[in-house]
Amino acid sequence: MFESSAQPRVFAEAPGVDFPEALVQGLHTRAAAHPPEAQARVQLVVNTRRMARRIRELFDAGPPCLLPQISLITDLGETQDLSRLPPAIPPLRRRLQLTQLVSRLLDQQPDLAARSSLYDLSDSLADLIDEMQGEGVPPQAIRDLDVSDQSGHWHRTQQFIAIADQFIGADELDVQARQRKVVENLIQRWEIAPPQHPIILAGSTGSRGTTLMLMEAIARLPQGALILPGFDFAQPASVWSGLDDALLSEDHPQYRFRKLMRGLELEPKDIRPWTDSQAPSPARNRLVSLALRPAPVTDAWMSEGAQLTDLPEATKGITLVEAPSPRAEALAIALRLRQAAEDGQTAALITPDRMLTRQVSAALDRWSIIPDDSAGLPLQLSPPGRFLRHVAGLFVHRLDGEALLTLLKHPLCHMGGARGDHLRQTRDLELDLRRYGPPFPDIEGFQAFAARRLAGQVEIPPSWLTWLNSCFVDQQVSKELSLAQWVERLRTLAEAISVGSAQNNDSNLWDKNNGQKAHEVFRKLEEEAEHGGRMTARDFADLIGAILADEEIRDRDTPHDHIMIWGTLEARVHGADLLILGGLNEGSWPEAAKPDPWLNRQMRDAAGLLLPERRIGLSAHDFQQAVCAEEVWLTRATRSDDAETVASRWVNRLTNLLSGLPDQGGPEVVKEMQARGQHWLDLSDALEEASAIAAATRPSPRPPVAARPRRMSVTEIKRLIRDPYAIYAKHVLRLKRLDPLVQAPDALLRGIVVHEVLEKFIAETTEHPETLTRKAFLAKAGALLDELVAWPTARKLWLARIERIADAFLLSEQQRRTLASPIAFEAKLKQRLDPLDFELVGRADRIDQDTRGDLYIYDYKTGAPPSAPQQSKFDKQLLIEAAMAEEGGLEGMDPMQVAGAVFIGIGGSFKEVPAPLDKEPPAKVWAELRELIEAYFDPEQGYTARRMLHSDADVGDYDHLARFGEWDRTTDPTPEDLT
Repeated sequence: MFESSAQPRVFAEAPGVDFPEALVQGLHTRAAAHPPEAQARVQLVVNTRRMARRIRELFDAGPPCLLPQISLITDLGETQDLSRLPPAIPPLRRRLQLTQLVSRLLDQQPDLAARSSLYDLSDSLADLIDEMQGEGVPPQAIRDLDVSDQSGHWHRTQQFIAIADQFIGADELDVQARQRKVVENLIQRWEIAPPQHPIILAGSTGSRGTTLMLMEAIARLPQGALILPGFDFAQPASVWSGLDDALLSEDHPQYRFRKLMRGLELEPKDIRPWTDSQAPSPARNRLVSLALRPAPVTDAWMSEGAQLTDLPEATKGITLVEAPSPRAEALAIALRLRQAAEDGQTAALITPDRMLTRQVSAALDRWSIIPDDSAGLPLQLSPPGRFLRHVAGLFVHRLDGEALLTLLKHPLCHMGGARGDHLRQTRDLELDLRRYGPPFPDIEGFQAFAARRLAGQVEIPPSWLTWLNSCFVDQQVSKELSLAQWVERLRTLAEAISVGSAQNNDSNLWDKNNGQKAHEVFRKLEEEAEHGGRMTARDFADLIGAILADEEIRDRDTPHDHIMIWGTLEARVHGADLLILGGLNEGSWPEAAKPDPWLNRQMRDAAGLLLPERRIGLSAHDFQQAVCAEEVWLTRATRSDDAETVASRWVNRLTNLLSGLPDQGGPEVVKEMQARGQHWLDLSDALEEASAIAAATRPSPRPPVAARPRRMSVTEIKRLIRDPYAIYAKHVLRLKRLDPLVQAPDALLRGIVVHEVLEKFIAETTEHPETLTRKAFLAKAGALLDELVAWPTARKLWLARIERIADAFLLSEQQRRTLASPIAFEAKLKQRLDPLDFELVGRADRIDQDTRGDLYIYDYKTGAPPSAPQQSKFDKQLLIEAAMAEEGGLEGMDPMQVAGAVFIGIGGSFKEVPAPLDKEPPAKVWAELRELIEAYFDPEQGYTARRMLHSDADVGDYDHLARFGEWDRTTDPTPEDLT
C-alpha cells in the first residue's frame, strides 16, 4: 500500500476535516490500485470505540469492499504470543490496597495529612502510579530529584510515594503497566520480524508515553503509517521550532505533534496530507492557527495579522453566544438543537461541563427530544446508585425522619408488592412523625403511630410495621468491620428494603440497565473485598459513593438520530453538520488543572512525567479541531450562579485578534458573530417570557359571621391583634402549619422542656421545701433533659443555660414563697363572653395563693418577656388570664381577686416583668377584650394580613398564603366579602 521510505511515514489531516471520513476515503484511494483482498490485510488501529464504530459505519455505507482489521490501541498485541503475561489486576483491588496502606501511614503519623483526605490521597497516589508506569518512570527517578529548596514538603511526600515502590515492578501488573509491557514486547517482536502488511495507527495525538512509543514504532515499520488528526499545516516552521520546551509549550494544541516529530527526527514539511480533502474553511484555519500561537510569540499578530484578508469568509460559519446565565446558555443551545432536528441536520454539543449537558437535556425534554449522550449518567445519580448510598447511610447515623422517608419514598423501595398501600402508609407515617415525632424513629414510635391510626379506624398491617422495625431501626454500626462484612450487610439490607413487607417476592433492585450496572459494581466489590481490610461505617459509605461515582450508565431509551452530546475527545470523530462548543469559560473548558499533592511542575518535568498543562493542551487541540468545522457555535455564560466568569483563553484570543484588525473588518465580524448569537438568546428570552401578572393586593377577607371563630386560646389574642389574617387562615380555612420533618432542638422544644423542668421542680419543693436548692434544681433539670431531649449537644447547652440562671431563679423563688404558695400548675382557664357566643380558653403555667386568698399568676418565658407597654397594647396574655380568674374562669375555682401577675424570663439571663395590673385592671381588660371580639363579629370587619406586627422582619405561618412580598405594610388592605 505504501512505497518504501527511509523516513518514518506520517500523514495528517487539517483541523476541521471530518477525520474518520477522510481516513476511509484515503484507504479507498490507496486500495484502488491493489487487489480487493489487499485492504483486508490492512490493520487499522484507532484510539476510541466511537472512532471504530464511525469508521465501520462509513465502510458499511459503501462502496462494497473487504474491511480492514479494525482494533483499539489497547487491544494491539493481545495474541497467543503474549498469553504468558498475566491479566492486569483490577483497578478496584489496587485502589483498596492503596487505601489500606495510606490509612496505616496516617494512623502511624497523623500529622502527615487529615484523616478525611484518605480516599483523595489514595486516588491521587493511584493516578501517580498509573502515570509512572504509563510513562516508564521508575521510582528511583523520583527519589533522585533535586529538592534542596523544599525539603520539608518533600520528606512528607516521600513517605507516601514510598508506597508506590511496592507496586511498580511487582509481579502483579496494573492496567497501565501491563499495557506498556504488551507494547514493549510487541515492539521487540517487530524488531526481530517486522510485519509486511500495512499497520496504520490513526486518530491519536500521542499524549501518553506508551501510546507515543507505539506510534514511533509503527511509523518505522516497512508498511506502517501514522495519520494525525487536526495537524496545523498553516503553522510556520519558526513556531514549530519554538514548541520544544514543555514548561512553556505543553498547553499548545500542536505540542504533542512536535514531540512526536522530534522522536521520529522529522520536520513539519515531512508530514504529508493523507487525502486531498480541504478544510471547510482554510481561511478560518489560518485565523485560528494565528490566534492560538504560543504566548511568547503572540507578537506575530502584529505582523501576520495583516495577511488575514478574508475574515468575513473565515467567520461566516461561527456564532458567538454570550449568555447572561448558564440557564440562558442551555436554553439557546436547546433551541438550536431543536431547529437542527426539525431541519434534518446532525448536530452535536461538545463540552466537558456535565451540568450544562444536563440542563440542555432537560430543556430538550420539553420537545420530547432525547439526545444521544456519549457520557451517560454517573451511576451514583441513578435510582439504584442513590438507593444504595442512602442504605449505606443507615450504618453511619442514627435513624432520623429524613433518612427514613427518603428511603420509604424511593421508587426502588417496597417493590415486592402492595406498592400503593406502602405509599399510603408512608404518607400517614410522615404526617404522624411531623406532628408527634419522635426525632429518631424507633420501635416504640412506630407502635404509637399504629395505635393512633387504629384510634382513627385505620389499621396499619403488622407485617409492614415488622418490616420497618427490622430494616430501619438500630442499623447504626459504631465498630469497625471488614469490607466483606460491610458489602454483605449492605446487599442484604438493600434487597430487604427493596422487596418490602411481602417477603415472598424477589427484589427488583438489580433489574433494568441501571440495576444491572449497579449489580456488576457490587459483584466486583465482593470479589475484591478481601483486599479492603477493616473500616468504619463512615469510611465504607464514602467508599461506596466514590466507587459508584466512577461508573457511568447510558439509558437504553432510543435517542434522537441526529442530536448528540459529546465529550471533547469526540471532536476528532465528528461528522455533524453543526458543532456547538459549550461552556467555554476558564475552569470549565479548559478545565482547571487538578492540584498535585506530590510533585510540582519542575519536578514532574525533570522526572519525565506529564505536566498539569497536558490536559489544557489536549483540550486546546480538541477546540482547534472542532472550531474549524463548517458551522460552529461558541457558547458561554458571562455569569455563573454567584460570580462573573472569565471567557476561555481561546475565545479571548480569537476575539482579541479579530478586534485588533480594524483594517480587515475584524471588529465588524466579531459583532456579526455576536449578533447571530443574540438572535437565539432573544428567542430563548421569548420562550421564557411569562405574561405579566398583577401584584397581589393586601388581603382583608370578610367571611360570613357564622363562619368566624367562636373559640380561641388566650395566646391567640395577640395574633388577632397583630395579624388577624393568621386567625382567619387557621380557624376559618382550617389550615395548619406542617411541622418540619427533621425535628431539631429549637426554641419551641426548649420552651416545652424548661416549662416541664420548672413545673416538676416547683411541685416537689412545695411538698419538700428543703429541696429548694441549686443542687436539687440542677439534678432535676439534668434528669428531665436526659429524658426529653434526644440530642446530647443540646442537652449540655441547655443545662449550661439553666446553670447560669439557677441562682437568680432560686433567690426569686424564695421571695415568691414569702408572698404565696403554689396551688396549681398548667391550670385550665375557660370563660364565655356573653352574649357574643364566644369562648376563651387557656392554661396558666403556675398559680400561687396567699393567706388572704388572692392569686398570683406566673408565666415562664424562655424568650424575651414582653415589656409593660407591649403587654398593654398587644401581648395581653397575663392581663387576660388575670381577668378570666376574676370572672371565674379558673377551672375548679370561684372568682378570686388577682394580686399580681409576672412573666419570669429564663432565657440567656434571668428577668422578671410584672403585668401592669394597676394601669390595666382586669375589668378594663375584659371590657376591651369583649369590644375586640365583638368588632370581628361585624360583617364589615375584615381579617387584615400583618395588621400590626412588631417588625417587618417578623415571619408569619401564613405569609405565603397572603402573598406578602407582593405588597408591604404601606399597602392599604383590600376587603373581600366571602360567601
